[in-house]
Amino acid sequence: MAYLLDVLFRYAHIVFGVTWIGLLYYFNFVQTEYVKEAEDAGKADVMAKLAPRALWWFRWAAMFTFLTGLVLLWWVSSQQRYNLGISLGALMGTLMMLNVWLIIWPNQKIVIGLAEGDKAAAGPKAGLASRTNTLFSLPMLYFMVASIHGLAASGGTWGAETSMPALIIGLVIIAVIEANAIWGKMLSVIQSVNAVIISSIILTVIMAGLVNYI
Repeated sequence: MAYLLDVLFRYAHIVFGVTWIGLLYYFNFVQTEYVKEAEDAGKADVMAKLAPRALWWFRWAAMFTFLTGLVLLWWVSSQQRYNLGISLGALMGTLMMLNVWLIIWPNQKIVIGLAEGDKAAAGPKAGLASRTNTLFSLPMLYFMVASIHGLAASGGTWGAETSMPALIIGLVIIAVIEANAIWGKMLSVIQSVNAVIISSIILTVIMAGLVNYI
């Protein structure tokens, strides 16, 4: 029974995660780029009909990815399979979910006309948080896969062999990136689609290097 529940929650976590990250990439790589070039009528149609539907699936997929992830965290820790990679990946995933619900969705409600506010200010705030989530996405997905399919690729099991310097450096990197999402500005390393993809790959390599070689 325990094995069946483990499989079901992992399956649900993946399904919700695919929905969430797929929509994240859609917003960043497709819709945002389209809106930049669309005529006023096209933009208005997107904001009135498409964006509200997509944002509904987006935010609830984020929530249920997070909730199923919490169950899996409890299960993994009870089986003594918790590791450094899970710690960093879960932190990035949690911050991404919080960005969705506390930054992206409140500001997008203003942009699409569901709430009162300054659209000129709300758009960039939502955009920065969304780009930050895209930056976090590849290292988060790396640890999501590596933590269960290859403990050696995610820092081994939590315990005496856990590298505290790697943990601290990883936490600092994540904190700096998230601080910019909240209080900072759109940097050139995440501003364009190509830039954020390259930066996310680089961040994945850095994070993987931390847990494996430090």
